[in-house]
Amino acid sequence: MFHEASQTRIFQDVVNQVQDAILDGRLKKGDVLPSERTLKEMFNTSRGTLREALRVLEERGLIEIRLGVRGGSIVKPLTTRHASQTLALLIRSQMVSLRQLCEFREGVEGTVASLAAQHADSSDKKRLNTLLQKSCELVEQEDIDRDAFIESDRMIHLELANISRNSIYIFVLHSVHDNIHQYFHNFLSMEKPEFIANYRDLQNIVAAVEKGLADKARVLAQSHVIKFYRNMKKREEQTRSEP
Repeated sequence: MFHEASQTRIFQDVVNQVQDAILDGRLKKGDVLPSERTLKEMFNTSRGTLREALRVLEERGLIEIRLGVRGGSIVKPLTTRHASQTLALLIRSQMVSLRQLCEFREGVEGTVASLAAQHADSSDKKRLNTLLQKSCELVEQEDIDRDAFIESDRMIHLELANISRNSIYIFVLHSVHDNIHQYFHNFLSMEKPEFIANYRDLQNIVAAVEKGLADKARVLAQSHVIKFYRNMKKREEQTRSEP
């Protein structure tokens, strides 16, 4: 399965060979890697280099290193958890600017809304309307529960992603919407007019999805993202100008 590692980049080559064997299915969930001694001979590398490579593979969530008599390096089932954590840290640290976040969301949210309009069935539409009704009830309150409304908004966006039937969009938008709240907290002024405008946007997007109007759903979702980016940008500039 493995061959002697390239001596010019031995550490990375060890990581790549094991990772490739897992990703292409030669190593499956629950398989135990050969012993440390055997791997050293196969890769023609030192114990230190091998252990460092195995630690990297463990950090990536590809293997689990167990100690003891029945221990060893066990192949783990592939999940999106580690990729999600990395994206979450990028967003939550606010290393992504408002402009970059808007550019990304404008394209992705527009495409997702368009796909949702093409794929939504009766049960999808029912779930969307249930979520929209919750938003309606919140926005009709005299004193709107800010956090509850933001959560309601999040659930609608994620449901649209689910309806898109595209696992990449579902994964990415879950990671974004699960961690975007810090931007809202810092830069979004959510007074009643903003809540009402947000609800109306969602209402229009859902209506376009229900009618199967893919192009209209795309434009409405993109407009929704741009509108709130402008509001947050204005708030950001005001915050910077304050003494």
